[in-house]
Amino acid sequence: MTKSSSAKLNKMIDAINRRGCLLVYPLQNRQEPASLWSTLYPRTKMRWEWDVDGDDRVGELWRLREELSRSDKVVYSKWYQGRATFFSKSVFINLLAFLGTSKGLLSLSRTSQEALDSFLLDSPQSTKLIKENLGWQGKLMESHFNRAMKPLWNGLFLVGYGEEDDSSFPSLRMAATQNLFEELWLSSQEVDILVAEKKLIEILGEDNLFWKYAQRVKQRMLRDQL
Repeated sequence: MTKSSSAKLNKMIDAINRRGCLLVYPLQNRQEPASLWSTLYPRTKMRWEWDVDGDDRVGELWRLREELSRSDKVVYSKWYQGRATFFSKSVFINLLAFLGTSKGLLSLSRTSQEALDSFLLDSPQSTKLIKENLGWQGKLMESHFNRAMKPLWNGLFLVGYGEEDDSSFPSLRMAATQNLFEELWLSSQEVDILVAEKKLIEILGEDNLFWKYAQRVKQRMLRDQL
């Protein structure tokens, strides 16, 4: 790793720990919810062009994201609206407690539980491997796979940890939170839900879009259990 990359990674970690929660890329170049891009390049609009005329910093940030996800200093997941999101460990613990994930308060569908059970037996797994293990390969099973995975990401049952070259493009290696971050999982079980809510508002802010998303996720998942 170059000195420049190392410095950027440290800056990203500091920003995540300071803000509590950050996307990797901004949504339509909006200031909120906050992103790592706007932290590194606060006066630069992000363009998605990946060709030879594109901004090299877009691809560089994606590579840094992969390294950061393996750092164990912060937590990475596909969370806010299904997008790449980083958390400080403090916010992650309190989100697990607030959502009720680690306390067993969220029940999952049969297919989501089947996928989670596979991750609990073997983590991390690439997209290709988990599909093979569950027998969910092929285009006809793609929507089935996505429906099963969505509650696992939303409820933070899963985290991302690096990538694996198992197809034409590297795929995210996914792991059960309970396995990869056992200490955070156990710590969250000791946090009262109301205490977690107060702490999240304190760190993120009551009008913060990440906090509002957490509230919607909890309401949706509890409603789906009825």
